[in-house]
Amino acid sequence: MKARRAAVAGMFYPVDKAVLERTVAELLAAAPASSDNAKAIIAPHAGYQYSGLTAAHAYRLLEASRKKIRRVVLLGPAHRVYLQGMALPSVDAFSTPLGDVPIDTDGVEQALGLPGTQISDEAHADEHSLEVHLPFLQTVLDNFQIIPIVVGICPAHEVESVLSALWGGEETLIVVSSDLSHFHSYEIARDFDANTTARIEHCDATLHGEDACGAYALNGLLLAATSHGLQVRTLDARNSGDTAGDKSRVVGYGAYAIA
Repeated sequence: MKARRAAVAGMFYPVDKAVLERTVAELLAAAPASSDNAKAIIAPHAGYQYSGLTAAHAYRLLEASRKKIRRVVLLGPAHRVYLQGMALPSVDAFSTPLGDVPIDTDGVEQALGLPGTQISDEAHADEHSLEVHLPFLQTVLDNFQIIPIVVGICPAHEVESVLSALWGGEETLIVVSSDLSHFHSYEIARDFDANTTARIEHCDATLHGEDACGAYALNGLLLAATSHGLQVRTLDARNSGDTAGDKSRVVGYGAYAIA
């Protein structure tokens, strides 16, 4: 079996299995419990000390669907390579300290039949935007497969097309990985991110990179949510000034549910 190695364990989240299990459990316990369901969630991808609690707000929603969800379509932005379109991997699994997460190879092949998609293991090799979500998914779900998609510069309608093809039923969850604004002062970031959150809640699929680093994937998801008659609910919004202390230059985080 060919597996993508864990590239950011020990940097964005703990590399030791027991410490990672405890860290994720503590983050989930600190987020409010919910019996609501979600077809899709939006969650951030910074180091756990910065954005882990915000991400946990989204992942608590999945506990009620633990035994139903068997496939996760996971999309996040490209930070490490320049990418036009969407990149899928050729590997059989993604590895984390908690074990291997198998790839839904049939889903990958289905996605590759659509415009804007390609195989690129290079785009996935060092990318953190997808990897940091895996320990949360491994904790809140049972047996599941993933369809990991790194999204570069890409029209929203092409992302929507892939999501609609992979939409499935209650067995399929969609996760979009995105932070919000970057490197404003604390107060400016709060105002900026509040505006972006309002736009996300209204399914405004015209977000830009300065609004959210996962804007290309987000816009596709918001188009898909509109076409399926779904609504967005904000679960948590804060920034690194709330979690890491430095308020002079912060990164914004938001967690959202689409149902």
